[in-house]
Amino acid sequence: MSGHSKWATTKHKKMAVDAKRGKIFTKIIREITIAARHGGGDPEGNPRLRTAILKSKENNMPADNIKKAIQRGTGELPGVTYEESVYEGYGPGGAALLIEITTDNKNRTVSDIRNIMGKHGGNMGEAGCVSWMFSKKGYIVVERAKADEEKLMNLALEAGAEDIKSDESNYEIITTPHDFENVKNRVKENGIEMALSEITMVPQSYIRLEGKEAEQMLKLMEALEDHDDVQKVYANFDIPDEIMEKVSAG
Repeated sequence: MSGHSKWATTKHKKMAVDAKRGKIFTKIIREITIAARHGGGDPEGNPRLRTAILKSKENNMPADNIKKAIQRGTGELPGVTYEESVYEGYGPGGAALLIEITTDNKNRTVSDIRNIMGKHGGNMGEAGCVSWMFSKKGYIVVERAKADEEKLMNLALEAGAEDIKSDESNYEIITTPHDFENVKNRVKENGIEMALSEITMVPQSYIRLEGKEAEQMLKLMEALEDHDDVQKVYANFDIPDEIMEKVSAG
């Protein structure tokens, strides 16, 4: 299983803990507000808002919170104005990092992120230093035990999937962002449970990390994702299962 899917599914399992702490609500509310500001308050005509609302429902966010976040985005309610940025840099072992930010104070946030990177063996880079290594894709993970390989492959490809990869544990379905919803809906309509489904940045290649560098990298990822202003972190590391499992259990 690629480093990407291992970390993505590990994160997904840890979301329940984040939800209890309210962390995930903060991030989703910001995403809803920004999506509504850029594309309007109607989810039918705003795919980004539609995706954010689906995520909020998956995490049991109250409907009133969703409504108010949309209204702050459209200007119907007063609220903080958030700006979006993408920071780039390197983690332990030279792994590439893309960090999506929403903030009401860029100077504070860039200082915080620089400190987190430095504390965990990483460093900030120039704009464009690693973004070329990633492609925006739809990404779906299905556990092998939950689907027949041939059936899944046929229905995903018919619905517009670009590629399907597999290992001993999972199937990974890659789509264009445009075809993501169509493929996701087709998988769901066929009664196949998904471990993960999201629009993400998929690395073109991976850097294998072992031992101390691998543990340091995972601590850096957790520290970045724990920051309120960080929406998403993408990286191109590949880490041994036993170290990843230690994080999952932690």
